[in-house]
Amino acid sequence: MPELSRRRALTTAAALAVTAGATATAAAHSAAAAPSGSPGAPASNSPGLPGSPDAFDEVYKGRRIQGRPAAGGGHHGGGHHGGDYAVFVDGVELHLMRNADGSWISVVSHYDPVPSPRAAARAAVDELQGARLLPFPTN
Repeated sequence: MPELSRRRALTTAAALAVTAGATATAAAHSAAAAPSGSPGAPASNSPGLPGSPDAFDEVYKGRRIQGRPAAGGGHHGGGHHGGDYAVFVDGVELHLMRNADGSWISVVSHYDPVPSPRAAARAAVDELQGARLLPFPTN
């Protein structure tokens, strides 16, 4: 049996640490998912559009946030990025994108994926800190 070298021991330890970190991250992500029906939970499917979250309309921290399935695919057409779903903050559309894993990001909080369009709207309000959302240029 070959002797265990320092290099081989460090390589094995690093590989185990990466694997443990990935497993812990996946477990934390699963545990952080809110139970169905809670404010930050992913919305259930709308009867008309499979995989599309339900519509919402609420006031969050003094700002009106709305979300609804977008008829005609939103401003991109055909369901590009946002999955046929539109979100508005005080009447201004919040550019929204759906990731492959089902999480959502917005142009305001691009590096912080959230579980639902409602959570993306709330994160945008938090990030704006009272500032007005400006329309996102599409061309």
